[in-house]
Amino acid sequence: MEDRDIFQELSKAFQELDIGEAQKVILLENLHKLQEQNINIMITGATGSGKSSTINAMFRQEVAKVGIGVDPETMDITKYTLKNMILWDSPGLGDGKEADTRHAKNIISKLNERDSDGNALIDLVLVILDGGSRDLGTSYELINSVIIPNLGDNKEKRILVAINQCDMAMKGKHWDSVNNRPDSVLTKFLDEKAESVRRRIREGTGVDIMPVYYSAGYKDGDEQQAPYNLSKLLYLIIQHTPKKKRLIIAQNTSRKAEVWRDNDELKNYGEEIRRSFVDTVVESVSRGADIGGEIGSIFGTVGETVGMVVGGVAGFIGGVVKSIFSWW
Repeated sequence: MEDRDIFQELSKAFQELDIGEAQKVILLENLHKLQEQNINIMITGATGSGKSSTINAMFRQEVAKVGIGVDPETMDITKYTLKNMILWDSPGLGDGKEADTRHAKNIISKLNERDSDGNALIDLVLVILDGGSRDLGTSYELINSVIIPNLGDNKEKRILVAINQCDMAMKGKHWDSVNNRPDSVLTKFLDEKAESVRRRIREGTGVDIMPVYYSAGYKDGDEQQAPYNLSKLLYLIIQHTPKKKRLIIAQNTSRKAEVWRDNDELKNYGEEIRRSFVDTVVESVSRGADIGGEIGSIFGTVGETVGMVVGGVAGFIGGVVKSIFSWW
């Protein structure tokens, strides 16, 4: 399961479609263009917020060593290279005045870096807060004074704020360990904390960001606590990512079903994630292919005209994508 290649499977499926060879060539060329996309995500937050455990949980392998102890393991930005995905792991603030100045300078420099096409190199900044901490002053300074002023246009789409270790937000109280979720008391506390963070950022910058709370999980001896709300976090990352880059995220995420299993009940995040990937394939891969009229939605509602045969090619693609992403 961990070694499945999404692009190879889609390519094989397209070659089996009952359509003209010229149209297959267009589909495969468009798929290849998606495969060549690169995505850069900066992950930053104070020491102990759980950046490494989040990276390890979400992606296909342990690309980051979980830090142990009070001293930060990384004093500068660390680069993790996956398949066409680069994660920039940056320290936050709170390591002392000299270190904070250096960290802020490095973050600003990276946010102002451009790719070969002149676009901002960093597609998305994920700021991780420690849910067990009451003092988020340095985090607000990081977000309000360092990151947001250097995001350029469309700031809301280029930053996510996530509150990790939500199970420890009330010092471990009111966490239902059997069902791996907060009880009603802790849920209310977390909702209020997220709203408070949102308000502080809006007051400081004018930018409206609604944080998501989650737990990346951890290992305690031989026991593994499964993550909570990680599918919700991934769903929001996908929503903040251009469609043409979404399959790169899919290619690199963990295939372990238990990683994505436990979430709040506000949405079926697994279905929403699959829908996002289906939309990417249908809309991006079919571009320029002259294959015919309207399609019905893969998920049963009225679809839009995107140049595919009614219920045929689109339904086939939907089935393939659902099969590939069966762990959600």
